[in-house]
Parts: sequence; C-alpha cells; structure tokens
Amino acid sequence: MQKKILSLALSAVLVLSLVACGSNKTALSGSASQGSTGIKVGMVTDVGGVNDQSFNQTSWEGLKKLDAANPNITAKYLESKTDADYASNIQIFLDEGYDLVICVGYMLANATREAAQANPNRKFAIIDDDSNKDLPNVACLMFAQEQASYLVGVVAAMMTKSQNIGYVQGMVSDTMNLFGIGYIAGAESINPTIKVQQYNANNFADAAAGSAAVQNFVTNGADVVYHAAGGTGAGVISACEANKIYAIGVDSDQSYIAPNTVCTSAMKRVDTAAQDISLAVLNGNFTGGVHKYDLSNAGVDIAPTTTLLTPEIIDKVNQVKNDIISGRIVVPTKTSECPSFTLK
Repeated sequence: MQKKILSLALSAVLVLSLVACGSNKTALSGSASQGSTGIKVGMVTDVGGVNDQSFNQTSWEGLKKLDAANPNITAKYLESKTDADYASNIQIFLDEGYDLVICVGYMLANATREAAQANPNRKFAIIDDDSNKDLPNVACLMFAQEQASYLVGVVAAMMTKSQNIGYVQGMVSDTMNLFGIGYIAGAESINPTIKVQQYNANNFADAAAGSAAVQNFVTNGADVVYHAAGGTGAGVISACEANKIYAIGVDSDQSYIAPNTVCTSAMKRVDTAAQDISLAVLNGNFTGGVHKYDLSNAGVDIAPTTTLLTPEIIDKVNQVKNDIISGRIVVPTKTSECPSFTLK
C-alpha cells in the first residue's frame, strides 16, 4: 500500500511539472520572459512597429536585454497598427497590473495623458514628448536629437561631392523638427551655401515614400541623404543603396542594414533610457517630469561604426562634439534659428 501511495504521489508531481512546463511554453507573444517576482514593464510601440529598425526596435532591445539580465523585471511589448491602438494597448497593460508602461513616441502623448490622469497611482514613461511633464506619474524621456543630428550634418557636408544633400523626416512637429534643424545647421557649419533638399513623409511606416523621396533627391543632384523617419527610413536606405549614394541612419547604428551605404547614424539611446526608467521603478526611485539625454551623458551620439569615414571627418566630428559639450557650439532648437529648414 505504501508503494502504491508513493507511486501516486510521484505521478502527481510529474503531472504538475508537465503543466508548469507547458505554461512556460505558452508565454504571451512579445514577452521577453515571465518572471514571478519584481516588476512588469509594458512597452507600447507607435505605428512603426517593433521591427522598424529604429527607435521602437531599439527601445524593445534595451528592455529585452534588461529582462534577460535581471530576474526581477519582466518585459513585454504591444504593437500599435493604427493610432486607435494606442489607448487600448496602454489599457491592456493597466488591466494586467503592469508596474510601468513605456509609450514610444510623441504620437502617444494624448493617450498617455488620459491614462496617467485616470490612473494617478500607476507609472508611465513616454519617449520624445514632454507635454505631460506636469504629471507626477509620467517620466518624459527626452533626447537632444539636434546635437546628434548636427554631428551627422557635419559628416554629410564633408562627404558630399555635389554640395547637395537630402533629408527625409517622418512627420512635422516640434520634436521631429529638431532632427532637421540640427542636421542643416551642422552641414551649414561646414559649407554655408550647401543645398539641403527636404521631404516630409508624414508617415513613420511608409518605406515606399522614403524610397520615392530619395529618387527625387538624386534626380536633383543629392549624393548623401539623412532620414529621421522610423520605418519610412528603410526605403530611404534601400534607395540610397540602389543609387550608390550615402545614407545616414537614425536612432541606432543602422550600418548593418547596408554596410557600404550607411556611412554613419545619429544615435539616440532610447534603449538606455528605457532601461534607466525601468530600474528606477524597480528600485523605488521613479520620478516624473523631464529626463534629458544629450551628448554630455552619452544619451545621444554619432554611431561607433566609422568604416566609411576618413580620419579627417572623424577628427572633425570629435572636435565638434567636444565644442557642443563645452558650450562653444550651441545647436539651434527652433525653426526661427535655422531659416534653411523649410518643412511645414
């Protein structure tokens, strides 16, 4: 009888073990892991999606690494296919008891505000928007993208042979305009008469529009093109590659996409920011308001890949970087300070 009882007990343990293993295998799509302690962090993308090769993807990669390294943090993302998904995706995380919801991009500003006001005891973070800085439960993760853009503008002006360069922007807004203002100012610091062709795609997920813009730029003489357009930038890079001109990436080091085409990228460390704010929640020192990332704290920078850059260009970029950090160069942040910026 004792042997029979022992056998039944072992069978029960085995069944429970199999059930447990099965539950691990059915982890939700988009989850990095399903931890049992600590905090849960949810990330909501904008319409560019998590595979935009830009700031959505970089933000998620940062959270995924943090999740893998820290057993007290579980991270998951939800993709927004349209603007209508923003509020509902945020609400899903709130309903599931997530401790922090990170919203990627200024397009989620209104949805973030509504959720934060309705849930004052929950914590939120938003990338590239400071309109919610008055809310104590919202951390606004802001980047001096004009500084990194200034550096790649210097690169573009030193690499162009035609003194004619291009710029594709995903959408016009005060935040997005910083990319173009910085880029143009940096290029004009090298050549005040350089021509900068500009195009507003009005979309962060339209690769075809990015490609068409480059085709038009090339027809009109451009030989270097910078994009600040999320997924639309994939079309920019592929068209630059097809036309054998240089492309400049954004947000992350995009040289891996086309190593002989992407000469540099304006990096924005959204991965670091997402990790920082998650750890702040975990450690109990979350604060709302603006959290600023710039050249001085390595929150923005030029990409480390310099294979296509000459030593002269690298030296100039390093000099300019130091001058920005020291204050000897003040990068403009308003359209009124950069008359050559023409996007509306």
